[in-house]
Amino acid sequence: MKIIGASLLLCVLMLSGCSDETDLFGGLSEADSNDVVAKLADQHIEAHKRSEKAGVAIVVATRDINRAVRVLDAAGLPRHSRTSLGEIFKKEGVISTPLEERARYIYALSQELESTLSQIDGVIVARVHVVLPERIAPGEPVQPASAAVFIKHTTALDPDSVKGRIQQMVASSLPGMSGESQDPKKLSIVFVPAVEYQDEERLVNFGPFLLDSQKLGFWKGVFWVAPVVLMLLIAALTLGLRADWRQALLLQIQRRIRLRSGKGSTLPART
Repeated sequence: MKIIGASLLLCVLMLSGCSDETDLFGGLSEADSNDVVAKLADQHIEAHKRSEKAGVAIVVATRDINRAVRVLDAAGLPRHSRTSLGEIFKKEGVISTPLEERARYIYALSQELESTLSQIDGVIVARVHVVLPERIAPGEPVQPASAAVFIKHTTALDPDSVKGRIQQMVASSLPGMSGESQDPKKLSIVFVPAVEYQDEERLVNFGPFLLDSQKLGFWKGVFWVAPVVLMLLIAALTLGLRADWRQALLLQIQRRIRLRSGKGSTLPART
């Protein structure tokens, strides 16, 4: 009964340890959740998805929360959700003022440009700030259009190779900027390289397992010592259960002791 009770207690503790998980993100799309799980897997962080009404949730072990957040932050994941032109200008029966319509239009243009720039390989974060042509007051000249682009990228992106194409695309997408792509005062692009996450725990392969390099020596010692200890335990358990084997072993030990004592004796034999 004691053995059964101890086994049940051990099972309960193992199950409680396995349930020590935390939701890392929620409400993600299927594509974003796949990107997050794949990136965490690259860093040997186990994560799985859970479907919810609001979207997909990413679940990781509580002990991996710190590393998971840093890894995803360096990779710019999950990606910022953007609103399309159709979603911004839905027909909801509400009459908007010209100022509100202009603000929504500028916001929609920025969102569309950011979404397009984010499709470039190596781009982590893309932000676009747009200023459309506007007459401040009657009789004054029209303020020219301008735009500022911020791109955070990985080392896989070469800014010099894509800068010209980005300038042409942004200038062609905004009213009043069709011929101003080369004017730095009206269109500026800032490239910022991302700092890659450096994992402090360097994992190395040891058979089918991934172990911390600092603890590799310890586990190698355990790997060689464990079989010896296991064999000794099996031998001790076997001798404890089989009385006849134990008695035979004791008799053999006593016989060897007597033989050794007989060989070492210098007294003459009796006649």
